[in-house]
Amino acid sequence: MKRTWFITGTSSGFGRILTEKLLASGDRVAATLRKADALDDLKARYGERLWVETLDVTDTAAVKEVVARAFAELGRIDVVVSNAGYALCGAGEELADDDIRRQIDTNLVGSISLIRAALPHLRAQGGGRILQVSSEGGQIAYPNFSLYHATKWGIEGFVEAVSQEVAPFGIAITLVEPGPTRTAFAGGIVNARPMDVYEATPAGDVRQAIASGAFELTGDPQKMAQAMIDSVDILPSPKRLALGTSSYSSISTALKGRLAELEKYKDITLSTDLVR
Repeated sequence: MKRTWFITGTSSGFGRILTEKLLASGDRVAATLRKADALDDLKARYGERLWVETLDVTDTAAVKEVVARAFAELGRIDVVVSNAGYALCGAGEELADDDIRRQIDTNLVGSISLIRAALPHLRAQGGGRILQVSSEGGQIAYPNFSLYHATKWGIEGFVEAVSQEVAPFGIAITLVEPGPTRTAFAGGIVNARPMDVYEATPAGDVRQAIASGAFELTGDPQKMAQAMIDSVDILPSPKRLALGTSSYSSISTALKGRLAELEKYKDITLSTDLVR
């Protein structure tokens, strides 16, 4: 079955790969991006099956307008992929206020705005799917990625609630959680100005691992993008879809650790209710 997809952040990384794969398979794509000419090659090849619009997801009014226009011009949109984002790296103390705001506005507020803009149209057409690209970093945390994790944990909480709210309307949302992946995403990382005091700490260790290549990028972006596409055919839709060995291992270890911590302090936890 041929589908129409709306995807943000299509100039590179998962967004570009998804767009290429979907067009090659005969689907139609509404692609948004910040670099106006980044998809000119695909537009020349696929013509009207590729609808392109520039969009900065930090502009909430523009998100609403572009989404509305895509539905109006294309009719039914079957799948919305919230993909736009980047990583701000640095220990929490090192981060600049303006960089913090930009990270939150892009990864968290931008994703929330896209989902909210799409929901009325998906309800009106009787349902649809949303893929929210999160990260293994939506359930685990590395030093030096504190703000990035804040946005990913934040969007996971939002989706966890909203997916329950919109299920009666035939709308399903999947959180996609890739592990470290060989895409152009790494090239878009914004690094805070390092403080010497953090050099010999876990944050500094992660920085050094990234710089030396010891922080392995084991995920295959082509396989991960195909898994995202294939997930749309799974019923019921997955609430979360971890991608890659790293993602599986890291998330599994983190969940077991949190459960063990919960059980460890169970007596204290249960002692704090009102006495009846």
